[in-house]
Amino acid sequence: MRNIKLTIEYDGTNYFGWQVQDNVVTIQGTIEEALERLLGEKITLIGSGRTDRGVHALGQVANFWTKSNIPGDKFKYALNSLLPDDITIVDSEEVELKFHSRFHAIKKRYKYLVYNSEMPRALYRNYAYHFPYNLNIDEMIKAAQHFIGTHDFKAFMAAGSDVKTTVRTIYDFSIVKNKDLIEFSVEGNGFLRNMVRIMVGTLLNVGIGKINAEDVPKIIIEGERKNAGPTIPPQGLYLEKVFYPEKISWLKKLHVLEYKRVF
Repeated sequence: MRNIKLTIEYDGTNYFGWQVQDNVVTIQGTIEEALERLLGEKITLIGSGRTDRGVHALGQVANFWTKSNIPGDKFKYALNSLLPDDITIVDSEEVELKFHSRFHAIKKRYKYLVYNSEMPRALYRNYAYHFPYNLNIDEMIKAAQHFIGTHDFKAFMAAGSDVKTTVRTIYDFSIVKNKDLIEFSVEGNGFLRNMVRIMVGTLLNVGIGKINAEDVPKIIIEGERKNAGPTIPPQGLYLEKVFYPEKISWLKKLHVLEYKRVF
């Protein structure tokens, strides 16, 4: 038995999120189907975490166990010949059998893109949130710093979520404006459902003066969802990178067997 790690980029526009669901097309399900065609095995793909409908990824990580002899670094070529154009395997490698893409992740980085201009752009409609109002970026940057650290983020979680704890640690939160495009970047050890979208929605409310930057700590402490900003749309959100501890040593060169691509 071998363990293969995939790094995946996808456009989430046409999918009902990452996780397999009945009667809808998902990222996980689409890749599993391609793997089963390639390997002739029933494959369960383990993702580092779920992304919701319409959310994109630049560096989602997943792994699966297989009896196949295909070299680890060749899976990306074989799978990309079977996958639709909006899903790409950007890297593949064989790793230790004990590696688990979700349990071994130590932090993740998400980014959210806002197009801040009076009129929308057709090409951005699926990849950034159009927000046409004037924003005070300095106040937003000031407010974002209050998210950094270990806090109970109950106020920034979607209603109905079922988690053991709502405490998370945010390591960094930056906001960069380049002309009309604003990029929010946040790193943390984990995220609640819709947490990034609610945090950015809160910061946009700070930017238009609806919430004061100094009120963010109080919103965190009180833990009331109604006091935070709105859950903004999914299309501006990207899972950018998943981080793993350096002590996990990847098994680089175990197999040199030739294989046939499946088309």
